[in-house]
Formats: sequence, structure tokens, C-alpha cells
Amino acid sequence: MAGPGVPGAPTARWKRHIVRQLRLRDRTQKALFLELVPAYNHLLEKAELLDTFSKKLQPEPNSVTPTTHQGPWEESGLDSDQVPSLATLRVKWQEEEEGLRLVCGEMAYQVVEKSVALGALESELQELQSRLAALEVRVARLREARAQQAQQVEERRAQNAVQLEAYEALRAHVGLREAALRRLQEEARDLLERLVQRKAGAAAERNLRNERRERAKQARVSQELKKAAKRTVSISEGPDTLGDGMRERTETLALAPEPEPLENEACEKWKRPFSFKKRRGHSIGGAPEQRYQIIPVCVATRLPTQAQDVLDAHLSEVNAVRFGPNSSLLATGGADRLIHLWNVVGSRLEVNQTLEGAGGSITSVDFDPSGYQVLAATYNQAAQLWKVGEAQSKETLSGHKDKVTAAKFKLTRHQAVTGSRDRTVKEWDLGRAYCSRTINVLSYCNDVVCGDHIIISGHNDQKIRFWDSRGPHCTQVIPVQGRVTSLSLSHDQLHLLSCSRDNTLKVIDLRVSNIRQVFRADGFKCGSDWTKAVFSPDRSYALAGSCDGALYIWDVDTGKLESRLQGPHCTAVNAVAWCYSGSHVVSVDQGRKVVLWH
Repeated sequence: MAGPGVPGAPTARWKRHIVRQLRLRDRTQKALFLELVPAYNHLLEKAELLDTFSKKLQPEPNSVTPTTHQGPWEESGLDSDQVPSLATLRVKWQEEEEGLRLVCGEMAYQVVEKSVALGALESELQELQSRLAALEVRVARLREARAQQAQQVEERRAQNAVQLEAYEALRAHVGLREAALRRLQEEARDLLERLVQRKAGAAAERNLRNERRERAKQARVSQELKKAAKRTVSISEGPDTLGDGMRERTETLALAPEPEPLENEACEKWKRPFSFKKRRGHSIGGAPEQRYQIIPVCVATRLPTQAQDVLDAHLSEVNAVRFGPNSSLLATGGADRLIHLWNVVGSRLEVNQTLEGAGGSITSVDFDPSGYQVLAATYNQAAQLWKVGEAQSKETLSGHKDKVTAAKFKLTRHQAVTGSRDRTVKEWDLGRAYCSRTINVLSYCNDVVCGDHIIISGHNDQKIRFWDSRGPHCTQVIPVQGRVTSLSLSHDQLHLLSCSRDNTLKVIDLRVSNIRQVFRADGFKCGSDWTKAVFSPDRSYALAGSCDGALYIWDVDTGKLESRLQGPHCTAVNAVAWCYSGSHVVSVDQGRKVVLWH
């Protein structure tokens, strides 16, 4: 018999229990039959005995003596007593025989019933035995399945142990890789800091050399002016001679480079005595400020009505779009670190060029007013400069400590402004590729725009700040509801359009520094912290894209929603651009699409 520790012990116990129950039932049924069968046999014996007695008591016909031969005195009393007793005895025995026959019939009926019951019990026993056999077969199969499952469990445990060892090895390897990556990142940061320090040192040394050179030139000019003042001029000299001398001095001073912002105060001391109001900008003391030519703008803008061209322009999300000053060149930048230049030909966009070399995702693009350079802000803590026609980056403006979110050209040549999430706005001298000024703005900067002598920045703390490019301090702060995502300055520099995360656009009148209009619309929702909204070229309309893929156009003067364009955009629109001719609009979204509207 299997012990308690053997897996088959529970099965043996329930089998023994069934056998015991069957034996108990067999004994109980047999006990009933054991009492019935002897009684039946005894009754049969008694019946046979009574039958024998009845046969013996019946008189034979020859042995009967007629009563007429006997006298009245010959033993008549004895015979008369014996004859009734025999008849009575015969009747009694007949009655007992009938009773015994009834009892035998009843017992025979009971025997039949018991036999039927016994047959039923035997059939039930056979059925139970067959079920027991089937259960035993099933138990055997279950045991086999259990053995197979146990084997599979052991195999899985072994596989899990192997995979756990491999996982631990991979985890250790990943830890080593992460440590190596951290070391490389630290080395990269150290290298970047050293590069920035070297650039700052080189810029300071260059500024010092320029300052010394400028001072020397100023000293020479001062000496020449003193000598000229001491020289005696004869009245007989003709006007041509005087004009030639004055022209020579003017040409000599005009060849000098433009003084740096740090030198403005020193230069003004020797400029003031020689300034002439009638010839402002062409004085003897200084060269005129180099500015870009004014971009021609359309007089009346046409509202777009339908999508003309749809392209999957980038490999991932498209974040920025900008038209060139001639309205036929378009730039788009995306998270794939590429800038695509497109030609607007009729109602189609044709690929012009791809600008490569960006160190991170493109967040902003801008053309200089001449249309020959492209400036882009990237996520690698720098802005990069390209020349149209050259695929590789020309300059990298590094110095920020976090993502650069905006980069714009100033109206003055070789000047640019960048804004970053490191809470700074930087002014750049593109001719010498160094930072000429850093402004601490106290909050994340999401966008910047530039006027003649002003820089406007929009921030994550729901404020728009104004900075004088000629002074060190903030001149004005305008609070708005919601984080500012974009700014757009009108062509006349009198109005500013802001887009914020409270799902509104606001028009600010810069003459009175007050919010003039607030644009809202059912369904319009700002999709991200870098959603861009723009003025139309003639400042008649305000345009923005929504997270539902639609474009919303408001009338600036009335504040009413003029149009809602639902086109091929299936995801949130990140940025929009309106060409300077006013005939085309381009929108870009998070699903790689660039759509040209007309």
C-alpha cells in the first residue's frame, strides 16, 4: 500500500472507501435473505410433513365397517368419539395447509421481489464498477497530464532561471553603458563650456583689439581735425578745393567699421561737435547705420479658401514654417533636424534645397530681410545659420544652457536675437559670431520678435516683456491669461499679436500698450506650447491653427471670426505662415504634413 507521501495515496483511500461501502451494502442485503430462506425452507418441510399426515389419515374403502353389523352395545361410545375428531383434525390440517400455501405464496412473491431488487443492485454494482473503471482510466490520464505539466513547469523554471541570468547580465551591461554615457555627457558639457569660454575669450580679445584700433583711429582723426583747425584757410581758395578736402575726410571716416554697442558712449563724445542736422546719417563723425531694405508688403490680403497642395514634407513632426521676403521661397523645419526649402510654383510646392547639420529638433526658422540667410533655433542649446544655396550650416550660435525656442533676425544687418528655456534672451553679432548681450528674463522664453530698437519676448509665466536694445532693463511688462506660445509683430510695428494657452489670441496696440482685441472661437484650442499665430501682411486678419487640424481667421478690426478652414490636417497644427504678397498661406502639423492654401 502506498504511503502518505506517495502521490497515489489519495486515490487509494477513496477506492478503499468505495469498496467498503459496497461490502457493507452486500452484507446488509444478504442478512435479509439469510433470515428469509431458512424460514421458507422450514415452511416447506412443515408443508411436506402435513401432507404426509393427511394422506395417512384418509380411510381406505375396504377397511370401513358398516355400522349396521354392530350392536348398540358394542363399543359404540368409542367410535362415535373418534370419528368427529378425525374430521376436525382433517379440517384443521386443511386450514393449516391453506395458510401455509398462502404464506409460501407470499414468501415466493417476496423472493421474486428480492430477486428483482438483487438484479437491480447487481446492475447498479456493474454500472458503478464500470464508472469506477472509467474514473481509474481518467485518473491515470490526469496523472500523465500532471506529470507532463510538472515537467513543463520544471522546463519553464529552468528557462526563467536562464532568462533571469541573461536579464541580470543585460542590466549590468546597461548600467555600465549608462555610466559611460554619463561620463561622455559630462565630457561633452565640459568641452562645450570650454568652447564657450574660449569663444567668449576670443570675442573679448577681438573687442579689445577693435577698441584699441578704434581709439587709435579716433586719435588720428582728432589730430587731423586739430591740425585742420589750426591751418589758415585763404579766402581765395575756390569752393571746389574746399569740397575736395571735405570729401576726402568724409571718405576716410566712412571706411571705418561700425562702432560696437560698448563703444557708443565713447564715440558720441567726438561725434557731437561734428554733427550736422541737415546731413543726418552722413555726418563726419560716424558712418550711417546699416539696415536692410524695406520689404514690400501687399495692400490688400486675400483670404484663403481651399488647400492647393498637401505634402508629407518631413520624417516626423513639423514645428516651424516661414516665407522668404519674395513670397516664392518657403522654409519648413521639423523634429527630424532638417530644414527644407520649397519654391511656390503656381499652386504647388516644389523642393528647392535641404539644409542639413542641425544638432537637434528645429523649433523656429526665419529669413533675413534680404532672403539670402536662414536662421533656425534648435533643441541642442544653440541657433544655427545657413546661407541659401549651401547645404551645411555656416555658423553655430552657442551659449544657451537649455533648448533654444526662438531665433529672429533684427532689422539691422548682421544682428539676431534668440530666446531659450534657460530664462535668457541673447543678442548676437553675426559678423563676428559672438553674443553681444545677454538679458535675464526670469521665465521660460517661448518666442521673440524685434522692432527697430525694441525686443519683445513672450514667456511661460503669462507675461510679455519689452526690452530696449539700447538699455539694460525691461521697459514694460504686459500680463496675459495663459502661457504665451507665439508673438507676431505687424509690418508697421504698431500692433502685436500674441497666442496663449488659454485658447485666445490678443492684439496689443503698442502705441498705448493696451490689449485692443481678444479673439476666441468655438472649437479653437491651442495645441502646444509652440503653436504659432501670425498677422496677415496688411494686418487686416489674424491666423492661427487649432489642435483639431482647422485654421481660424479673425478680422482684426471687427474681432469677428471670418473663416474656419477644415482641410487635410488630421493632427494639431503647430505653425502657420502668410506670404508677403498676401496670396498664399502655409500650415504645418504634428503629422508631418505641409499644406499650401490659396
